[in-house]
Amino acid sequence: MAGRRAGVADLRGPRLLNSKLSPADLKSALAREAQSLGFDCIGVTDPEGIGKAGKYFREFLAAGGHGDMDWLAAQPERRMNPRVLWPGVRSIVMLGVNYGPTEDPLALLARRTSGAISAYAQGDDYHDVIKKRLKALARWLVAASGEEVKVFIDTAAVMEKPLAQAAGVGWQGKHTNLVSREFGSWLFLGAIYTATDLPRDAADTDHCGSCNACQEICPTAAFPAPYKLDARRCISYLTIENKGPIPREFRKAIGNRIYGCDDCLAVCPWNKFAQEGREAKLAARVELQAPRLSDLAQLDDAAFRALFSKSPVKRIGRDRFIRNVLIAIGNADDASLAVEAERLLDDASPLVRGAAVWALSQLVAREKFDAMAAKAADAETNEDVRAEWRLATAACPSAGPLDFTQ
Repeated sequence: MAGRRAGVADLRGPRLLNSKLSPADLKSALAREAQSLGFDCIGVTDPEGIGKAGKYFREFLAAGGHGDMDWLAAQPERRMNPRVLWPGVRSIVMLGVNYGPTEDPLALLARRTSGAISAYAQGDDYHDVIKKRLKALARWLVAASGEEVKVFIDTAAVMEKPLAQAAGVGWQGKHTNLVSREFGSWLFLGAIYTATDLPRDAADTDHCGSCNACQEICPTAAFPAPYKLDARRCISYLTIENKGPIPREFRKAIGNRIYGCDDCLAVCPWNKFAQEGREAKLAARVELQAPRLSDLAQLDDAAFRALFSKSPVKRIGRDRFIRNVLIAIGNADDASLAVEAERLLDDASPLVRGAAVWALSQLVAREKFDAMAAKAADAETNEDVRAEWRLATAACPSAGPLDFTQ
């Protein structure tokens, strides 16, 4: 049953809830229940299924590849050994929900005056949608087995992708994300740790072969080698986890990506077998598929929260999001968008003002930019924003000296 879809024909039938079920029958009934709750695939592994992934994780942390995500480095042994997280675990049930997009995410990158939001974030927050299902399935398993369970989805010290590979759900590709022969790159993962001893599935094997498409397409060269990621260079990290200004060396490469990046996922050849997701709550909202940058730049905090209600985008807050929008505006090659960036020079957030400086430096004529810089030299008090003005003016020296050193 390794990596099989939840609910194949031979697993259909009535629910069996009693303590006399054999482990194999319990596992089959669990798969039926998972399918009825909307899961697309299921597999079971043991707590040792992580294998060498723990060693690679330590190397990732030692190299600083996690950037400012300090929570990854906190108590790493809990990630590397599920029994440290919960000594009572005997089996780990890995589940997947397909969120295959209706449109190729790479096509969004050509719409320079619109923002590209990662496919997973165009619908409702998957944490909320899937955790409810996981809890329902966990309650079923407790009733069927009488044993304790714990539920995890991307918010605890769980290495979901190595465990999913060990459970036969897919394999970790050269971009470090999970790939499925049935669903390509588009699976949300959840885990149920249980004290019940269930039959194990065979681990999936690597099917990447000689393909390096995911490595070659990355705009910021975030992969130092196959199967290794430097999050500090990853656009998803830069636009979501990164709390400060986008480093200047990556701004042009970000293009119009305003929340996350799907390039390495979307280019994977295994997506030829992918299917559109069937969960309506995870489907892309029309207003988030290719929103106009000019509209997004006008969002205040209340409007931001309203637009991204129930969306994972809301978690980064309005200021970080507008920072991303301004980087995209600077890359849009559309001078009409300069009016939005100029207006945001007076924003209350230094993070936003600094991004507005860069956007304007890419869009307006030199003479006009010099006039803006001269005015800001007297008015701007935040040192980070003043540094943006200094760097922007230094990149193309102005007609007269501008003092941003005070």
